[in-house]
Amino acid sequence: MTRSSNVNDTPVPAAGAAPDVDVVCLGESMVTFLPTAPGPLADVPAFERAIGGAESNVACALARAGHPTRWISRVGADGFGDHLVREIAGYGVDTRAVRRDPLRPTGIYFRTAGDRATAAHEVAYYRAGSAASAMAPATVDLTAVRSGRVLHLSGITAALSADCLGLLRAVMARAPHAHGDPPAGATRPLISFDVNYRPHLWSGTQGPRVLLDLARTADVVFVGADEAQAAWGLPDPRAVRAALPEPETLVVKLGAAGALVFRRAPGAADRDEAPAGTLVPAPTVDVVAAVGAGDAFAAGFLSAALRGLPLPTRVRHGHLWAAAALTVPGDLAAPPVRALADRLAALDDGAWGTLHLGPGWTDAMEAADQEGHAVDERSGTTDERHAPGAGGVERSEART
Repeated sequence: MTRSSNVNDTPVPAAGAAPDVDVVCLGESMVTFLPTAPGPLADVPAFERAIGGAESNVACALARAGHPTRWISRVGADGFGDHLVREIAGYGVDTRAVRRDPLRPTGIYFRTAGDRATAAHEVAYYRAGSAASAMAPATVDLTAVRSGRVLHLSGITAALSADCLGLLRAVMARAPHAHGDPPAGATRPLISFDVNYRPHLWSGTQGPRVLLDLARTADVVFVGADEAQAAWGLPDPRAVRAALPEPETLVVKLGAAGALVFRRAPGAADRDEAPAGTLVPAPTVDVVAAVGAGDAFAAGFLSAALRGLPLPTRVRHGHLWAAAALTVPGDLAAPPVRALADRLAALDDGAWGTLHLGPGWTDAMEAADQEGHAVDERSGTTDERHAPGAGGVERSEART
C-alpha cells in the first residue's frame, strides 16, 4: 500500500498502517520570555510569557492551516512543561507522544525585542540539561515519530546532546538502524530538514560537518545562504547544491531577495530540472521581528507541497507565511487563510513583484475579502471602489 506525499511527487510506502497525520515535528520547544519594552536584558523591567521552538512552530502553523500534525518531544514534569503542552495542543497539534521527565526541567529563554541579526540583540538560554536534551532512540516513541507523511526536523536538535544527535541519525537513516528498527517492509517518511545552524549551541567545531551529513540524508532541505556561508564556507546557492546533491528538493533562502529552489529531474539520480535553480522572489515586507520567519517559511512550503501545488507556488506560500511571521512580534503568527494565500500566490510575476506587506496585512486582506473589497497588493490596504474579479486580488490604481 502506498500513499502519495506530494512533497517530492513520489509515492511514500506506508510504515505498517497508513500515516495518521500529515506532518510529525520532532524537537525541543521552550517557554519564551519576551520583553515588554525595548532595550538590553539588564534594563527590561518585565517580560511576557510565550512559547517557541523551531519544530513546534512549524507544527502549530500547519495545524492552524488545517493539517493534522503531531509534535514529539520531552518536557519537564513542571509548570513550564504543563504550559508548553497545553499551549501547543491549543493550536490543534497532537501532543500525546510528548513525554514528561521527572528529573530534568523544561528549557526556557529570554530575548530582547531587537532583530536577531543586529549587534544589540540578546538571547539568554536556560536549556542545558533540559528534558528535551535527553531525547534518544530509547526515550521517544519511534512509532509515533514515523506516523506521518512527512517528518520535519531541524539541526537545532542535533546540537542539544549526543543522545539527540543519535536520535536524528536513527530516524533519518535510509536503511534499518540498530536503534528502533521499523517493521519489516516499512520505510521512513519523507524527511524535511531545516539546517538551522546555531553556532552558540555547538561545542567544538564538529557542528557544520554534522549538519552537512544530516542534510545529505534528507528529502527536502531548507537552508539560508547566510548560514551555508557561515557553516560551510559556501559562497552561493549553486555551491550549496554541489555540496548537497542528494536531497530531491533543496531550498536556499536569500532573505529579502527570495529563495532559489533546486529539484531533481524526474527519474534522474543526479540532474536537476533547472541546473541553475529556480528563483522565486519574496514580496516586500515591513519587518517587525525576524524570529520565527524561517519556521513559518518551512511550514508554508510544506503545506503547499502536501496539497500538490507546483514548486514555485510552494515557495510563494513559504514567503507569504514568513511574511505573516515577520509582521508580528512573537515567534508564532497565524498563517494567511488558504483562500487568500492561494490568490496571492497565483498573482502574475508583475503583480507579485509589487506586493508590499506590513503589520496587520493578513487581517486587512481577509476582512476585505469578506466585505467584497479589492486589495491593493502593493500595500496590503483595501479600496472599496474596486470589486475583486474572478481571478482574486486586484490592484487598486488609486494608490502609488
